Amino acid sequence: MATTADISRGLIIKLDGSLYSVIDFGENKTARAAAKVWAKLKGVDNNRTIEKTWNSGETIHPVRVEKKAFQYLYKDESGYNLMNNETFEQITLGEEMIDSPQFLKEGSEVFVYINTETEMPIGAELPEKIVVKITYCEPGLRGDTATRALKTATIETGATVQVPLFVEEGELIRINTKTGDYIERVKE
Repeated sequence: MATTADISRGLIIKLDGSLYSVIDFGENKTARAAAKVWAKLKGVDNNRTIEKTWNSGETIHPVRVEKKAFQYLYKDESGYNLMNNETFEQITLGEEMIDSPQFLKEGSEVFVYINTETEMPIGAELPEKIVVKITYCEPGLRGDTATRALKTATIETGATVQVPLFVEEGELIRINTKTGDYIERVKE
């Protein structure tokens, strides 16, 4: 068992029969009453985002989770098929369980979170930054770098991202999988 003093970002707790990940938390202290601890929680096994408040020192129920590296193989009607890099065991996850599935490409690394109590996967995420190739974008304009003007580009996974005007078709770029933002060009 743990108390509200153990709350930290990324902690997964069991609340009302569902699993939630702590996105943000804080403490409200008042002169007369006991301190309160609040947390913004994102559902791991559902898509809800809630805020919860506890009295300071109250008991919470953390869930032990392991982060394992998997390789993305392919997508079919049953979902996204992944292979464990150590045991070569294959699992299938639904699209709702994967953070940023639009950036998945065959052979890429995916981190799967597994509940150690039930040995069931509870979610997956891509590395924060990935390198992808641009398959289509409008031709760039030389010299227009004074403004932060952007254009739409299609990457090899089929997703679209906003890139600066100087980026050309066929180039490799690094993007942030959390926000979908362009970071930089990558030399081959």
